[in-house]
Amino acid sequence: MMSSAERTHLGRALCIITGASRGFGRATALDLSRIVQPGSVLVLVARSEGDLRALQAELFESEAGKAGVTVRVVVADVGEVRGLEDVVKASKEAFSPDMEHMILVNNAASLGDVSRLTKSFTDMAEVDSYLSLNISSALCLTARVLQAFPQRAGLRRTVVNITSLCAIQPFRSWVLYCTGKAGREMMFRVLAEEEPDVRVLNYSPGPLDTAMQREVRAKTADPELKESFASMFTHGQLLTCEESCAKMMKLLLEDSYTSGAHVDVFEL
Repeated sequence: MMSSAERTHLGRALCIITGASRGFGRATALDLSRIVQPGSVLVLVARSEGDLRALQAELFESEAGKAGVTVRVVVADVGEVRGLEDVVKASKEAFSPDMEHMILVNNAASLGDVSRLTKSFTDMAEVDSYLSLNISSALCLTARVLQAFPQRAGLRRTVVNITSLCAIQPFRSWVLYCTGKAGREMMFRVLAEEEPDVRVLNYSPGPLDTAMQREVRAKTADPELKESFASMFTHGQLLTCEESCAKMMKLLLEDSYTSGAHVDVFEL
């Protein structure tokens, strides 16, 4: 049997990626396609059908696509029950008995309103809506996927949570984002304790040059934090999704991280 140190691929895998249409999720789909074996299936989930279809076409024309890695698109809002049902249904249909690995990447998330301070959030419906998308949906999707693909001999199961420094450090005017990331990370730490056969990774990809980062620079209420991100952008200190994603792929291949641990891109 191949040791984790020698592993160059993740086997014939079913890879479910939420928020796959752009940014880090898109980079994850492209990178995973290169390190899974022929016969693998990528299930790409997002609300934007146009972006998903474009990525599907790109993967079809790639070396991985020509070698037998297939792609299924699920246009769904994972914040809705119907969306979760659609993702699980498509994943079960794509799974074949000879698959060796099930990988779920919980990437879908939102920034929330960073233009206000904590004392302004008096509307419970607004807060509940944010937490539903960023915590509840990730928990319920993960639970449904693990039930759909239970433990069995010959099947590895990996669950990835895309986390942030904000899960462990407070950022002024980012109360929703920090709360969501902290709650979500603890959820996956609990999962790692409960399910020792499941490999759980909380990966913090660092400050990425994405549309969300542009929103951060435009709307962050705290002036020092806003200036800090503006300076990072000006001085070319933001990471590309590809740079950070490559390090996450190395983690998955080596498979030597402590299950449930928070691993930051700058530690690698």
